[in-house]
Amino acid sequence: MTVAALDLEPNAVSLCDRYLQAQLSGNRREALRLVVEDGLSRGLSCFELHRLIQRAQVEIGRLWQEDRITIAQEHMATAISQVVLSHIYQYAEVLPTNGKKVLVACVENELHEFPARLVADALDLSGFEVRYLGASVPTHHLLGMIDVESPDLLVLSATMAFHVPQLRDAVRRVREHRPGLLIAVGGSACAWHPGLKEELSAELSGSDAFELVANAKRRLGVES
Repeated sequence: MTVAALDLEPNAVSLCDRYLQAQLSGNRREALRLVVEDGLSRGLSCFELHRLIQRAQVEIGRLWQEDRITIAQEHMATAISQVVLSHIYQYAEVLPTNGKKVLVACVENELHEFPARLVADALDLSGFEVRYLGASVPTHHLLGMIDVESPDLLVLSATMAFHVPQLRDAVRRVREHRPGLLIAVGGSACAWHPGLKEELSAELSGSDAFELVANAKRRLGVES
């Protein structure tokens, strides 16, 4: 099993394939060694390593959707990426804040929080001030955090298609509570529902964490 090259750096493609194999075999230590030792020694930045992990996770999701791996194997692979992502974060260059604050959350009942974490970390690595709320955030608590933090952008994530109603409800209530707040939507549920961004009148979306970051920079007037 190999990962499509997509937008990875050329010297990261084979490393991503080996990382995927470590995930599928459940070898946390090898996955961590590959990314931290081999990745950094090859001159890959933390941003590039972050992208590598994301690409491997996309492949894990595809294998699960095609019934080529079990839910247990998918959870094991994702848990490994959680560990690795935490380790590479400590090596990341601390960029000056760009002055924009972003709130990132999974909609109510959505327990698959890793895609949202990828977005939160990518935004953080790009200089945004990020408040990451994690999995299954009840909408009334989300509204309270919006009042406390006054973000420039709210990012809502839904992975499972059956959580689209919660996404719709969250967007509606945020619009009523804080008109004018920019909203980004993302996650696999959005990919499975073409036109959902337009239906919700969301200002931003992205096919992955890095596209969403690029779109956020443009919309918020942040220089790259």
